[in-house]
Amino acid sequence: MDFAYTPKVEELRSRVRDFMDRYVVPANKEWVRDVEAGIYPPPVVEQLKELAKSEGLWNLFLPGLRDDEPGTRLTNLEYAPLAEIMGRVMWASEVFNCNAPDTGNMELLHKFATPEQYDRWLRPLLEGDIRSCFCMTEPDVASSDATNIQTMIRRDGDDYVINGRKWFITNAADPRCRIGIVMGLTNPDAEPHARQSMILVPMDTPGVDIVRNLTIMNHHSPEGHCEIVFRNVRVPASNLLGTEGSGFALAQARLGPGRIHHCMRSIGQCELALELMTERAQERRAFGKHLHEHGTVAEWIALSRLEIDQARLLVLKAAWMIDTQGAKAARNEISMIKVVAARLQNQVLDRAIQVFGAMGLSPDTPLATLWTWGRALRFIDGPDEVHLRAIARAEVRKSRERFGDAARYLTVPDRL
Repeated sequence: MDFAYTPKVEELRSRVRDFMDRYVVPANKEWVRDVEAGIYPPPVVEQLKELAKSEGLWNLFLPGLRDDEPGTRLTNLEYAPLAEIMGRVMWASEVFNCNAPDTGNMELLHKFATPEQYDRWLRPLLEGDIRSCFCMTEPDVASSDATNIQTMIRRDGDDYVINGRKWFITNAADPRCRIGIVMGLTNPDAEPHARQSMILVPMDTPGVDIVRNLTIMNHHSPEGHCEIVFRNVRVPASNLLGTEGSGFALAQARLGPGRIHHCMRSIGQCELALELMTERAQERRAFGKHLHEHGTVAEWIALSRLEIDQARLLVLKAAWMIDTQGAKAARNEISMIKVVAARLQNQVLDRAIQVFGAMGLSPDTPLATLWTWGRALRFIDGPDEVHLRAIARAEVRKSRERFGDAARYLTVPDRL
């Protein structure tokens, strides 16, 4: 097995890392200062987007780009190490037009949009002119099981009328958010996985009410993780994405690559935390020794390196399987890395915060924010328990195919 990146990927890694070092990292304080002053989006973001686009570092996430679409055509495997570099600064992915949830929405539109939907919504998303949100999760049901979705999408002549409540809708507070993809029930009496549909809802449609921007572990995100109420929201039937009853299948198509994008960025955030922890451990002394000379801290550093490298290999395997066999064949690996990366982030960030002491809890380092995001990742795109259940069921199915083979290795004495 060859674990080396190709010359093409190495060149892109160098370019993305250089862009981050020259432009994004120096702008981070300005970004934080503007957000704290209530300025969102900070002007520097749009400036950096134009610069990234001019340097060809744009739409790196989308394997199926056409020749007339802006961006660099990469596989998921090629994109993975680039997303890792971007992930080191929480807002940096947007600079390259590789930010969630726009990436997943663009993939959906790329696969299923009509020509009219393409021109109106996908084209400006690919250009980075607008942003979008994905409205699936609901407060009143366990949304990890999408068959529970209660929001109604009712056909009324040439329109659909939407009623329901969604929450933790990322991007909805962004003033550039122009379109939401809403998942809801179009046929409650159909087979469970054929009841839902997805529909495109312009955010300025009458009846779309953004109730509040929810904090995550008391952390406020300016782009929003919003609660939204849809009251008799009327949109043309032509806004339906795909076909009636295809919502569940579309959600699975969207969430597969999107899940590993989160994991790719998470690896980069863990790398940053390890670097900060290791530097801090060399600078600080306690009880006559540098912190890294104490056995506990040395073990934290070592374990973090082991766990990050293990997770990276699993991310790359999942990306490779999506590229070569499709997201459906890679669903087990996607579930595995989704659990591993989220738990890894909390473990590594917790250690880094402990090494920094009280400073790690403050906004003077990125550690508290990255820890918070790691905890949120254990819910985002499906809670750990759902993925673990899927992994276990897959293992049981494999076992049934060769049931009894493992028993040959038992050494139980023969009974008389």
